[in-house]
Amino acid sequence: MSAVRTGTVVDVGIPAVRTAPATTGRPDVPELVDSFGRIARDLRVSITEKCSLRCTYCMPAEGLPAVPARQLLTADEIVRLVGVAVHRLGVREVRFTGGEPLMRRDLETIVAGCAAAVPGIPLSMTTNAVGLEHRADALARAGLTRINVSLDTVDRAHFAELTRRDRLSSVLAGIRAAQDAGLAPLKINAVLMAETLDGAADLLQWCLDSGCALRFIEQMPLDADHEWARENMVDAQTLLAVLGERFELQEVGREDPSAPAEEWLVNGGPATVGIIASVTRSFCGDCDRTRLTAEGTVRSCLFSDREVDLRDALRSGADDEELAQLWRAAMWDKWAGHGINAAGFVPPQRSMGAIGG
Repeated sequence: MSAVRTGTVVDVGIPAVRTAPATTGRPDVPELVDSFGRIARDLRVSITEKCSLRCTYCMPAEGLPAVPARQLLTADEIVRLVGVAVHRLGVREVRFTGGEPLMRRDLETIVAGCAAAVPGIPLSMTTNAVGLEHRADALARAGLTRINVSLDTVDRAHFAELTRRDRLSSVLAGIRAAQDAGLAPLKINAVLMAETLDGAADLLQWCLDSGCALRFIEQMPLDADHEWARENMVDAQTLLAVLGERFELQEVGREDPSAPAEEWLVNGGPATVGIIASVTRSFCGDCDRTRLTAEGTVRSCLFSDREVDLRDALRSGADDEELAQLWRAAMWDKWAGHGINAAGFVPPQRSMGAIGG
């Protein structure tokens, strides 16, 4: 197995990467099993740390320091690692994240390459949709199947305050273009913030009118400025009370135990609203995700700073099975859970923008 470099890469909150951990007790199976019996089948691939917005819960106002291009995975390297994940490790869904994936000029090339390498595997993307109106058709032709759009409010002033950019019109145009291109079902992800709680019902109504599925997400301690505080967090119960003043909500729970969102029927259905209560209703016990950072490290959990470098192994000549073995070892070492509610919890060094959603 190829040696893996140690040491920090660049100062964007990236922890020291390391050689693969010990795999004592791991069963001899190809899948990405961890020591708690979970199997990762959902791959999140961050392809850049750059973003066109500066959301307060994710990025500092000046953005993250740029990662030198040579330290990012190339399009061909991304395609190869996605192929390893699917063909050797049992991954069954791939999502491209960032930063903002649309900041990569070769995004269509990445999507097309992965579509050819892993035919039949759903390829989705999480995006802020700024500029998507100009690329939605090309991405659909390349093989992208659907998108999630990060949108916390449909109030222009609140949007500009939260993202530090007045780009709501571009986001809405991108959503319409994605729908026209057949990138469906289109889901909206909204982070629960005190500043936008009053507009939560308006956002849900907009999604109902626009044919989008809305999911609210409890804010997690993944902000670059490290200002998150539990006592300031808007929780799921508070949101349900606010939405309940305007809509009739009927809980239906989770159809898939590994799905992060709990669902509620809205006004009797068929439309639903989801809540991802990562903090107050943890679903770590059913987590089925594995993450690949833009620099090519495997991250087994959002909140764990343990990372294993695949990029240097790949560039040093490792074959696909060697890469798969490194990946298996990284996932065997996965934590039981994020531990946000435990005494002494320490947030990860990386922010969400540097990890990938």
